[in-house]
Amino acid sequence: MERVPLALAHDYLTQRGGAERVVAAWTKFAPQAPLYTNLYEPTTTFDEFASAPMRTGRLNRIPYFRRHHRAALPFLASATQAITINADITLASSSGWAHGVTASDYLAVYCHAPARWLYQTDRYLRRDGLNPATQASRLWFSHLRRWDQSAQRRADLYVVNSSATQALVQKVYGRTAPIVAPPVDVPSFMPASDDRGDVLVVARLLPYKNVDLALEVARLMPDVRFRIVGDGPLLTTLRSTASTNVTFLGAVDDEQLWQEYVGTQIHLALSHEDFGITPLEAAAAGKPTVARRSGGYLDTITATTGVLIPENDLNVPTIVETLTQALSLSWDEQLLRQHAQRFSRAAHWAALQALIPGL
Repeated sequence: MERVPLALAHDYLTQRGGAERVVAAWTKFAPQAPLYTNLYEPTTTFDEFASAPMRTGRLNRIPYFRRHHRAALPFLASATQAITINADITLASSSGWAHGVTASDYLAVYCHAPARWLYQTDRYLRRDGLNPATQASRLWFSHLRRWDQSAQRRADLYVVNSSATQALVQKVYGRTAPIVAPPVDVPSFMPASDDRGDVLVVARLLPYKNVDLALEVARLMPDVRFRIVGDGPLLTTLRSTASTNVTFLGAVDDEQLWQEYVGTQIHLALSHEDFGITPLEAAAAGKPTVARRSGGYLDTITATTGVLIPENDLNVPTIVETLTQALSLSWDEQLLRQHAQRFSRAAHWAALQALIPGL
């Protein structure tokens, strides 16, 4: 295997999420670097990866896993470790797997979160109906934790995306990790505003995203137009329970996504996110966010860019009241856009270069 100056790695490229956006940005700054991943499904992730020198793991030979990556969970630890990378520097984007690649030399891990199913089990696993309390699950999770701890010790550097992730990395790994915020990909020209709706939710339709809570809020605000961007296993259920002032758009391309941001008044985010990039995308479009006071939102939402609802007061009446107030305020679009520029792709890559010699 020919040695290369730089290689990139990611868990799996089968969806369009915040972690995948980070890796898409890396490919623009390092277009010649091979990109290693367990699974790659070009039809369900970002088009930018089509031009990357892709290197897939052994699980990619199974089409079912490319369409249903969660089904590959029992095999990902060993499959990831089998990915051998011969590079001076390996930069791995990890939400629980890619930090386990076998790197020949310097391994820098950009950690979106330590494995959520191991360290935030109640919040993340039960959403998919998995019960970690069974005897078999306890043994399996114990094995995975040992593998995970061994994998993180092989890394030369950990970098995290937020203060919330920094605290968790310190707690579960005993590592001190610097923070580099994920990049926001702001288009050169924003589309014109066309008054598409009043409240915008951008989220994959999974239980922990709390889109059902947003629908309860919408039911109590019948004169406010809600638009939901995102796809997922709950689409049919959520759509069947939604009131008439809610429009589901499903998955959209980047152009339509920015049209939605520009065309709304308020962006609503009710999930707990380790970072959560959507408030910054909304700010780049000049729009504020109403969000729960937790996770990465503490790093990215200020008094001039949105409103945070305390965790102990995250209920439908309070969300309705906060949204009503936010809709009645005048927000400074220039300040919002300036705030988002602090999280540009160029700023992200420069921060990584300052931490990783030779990047």
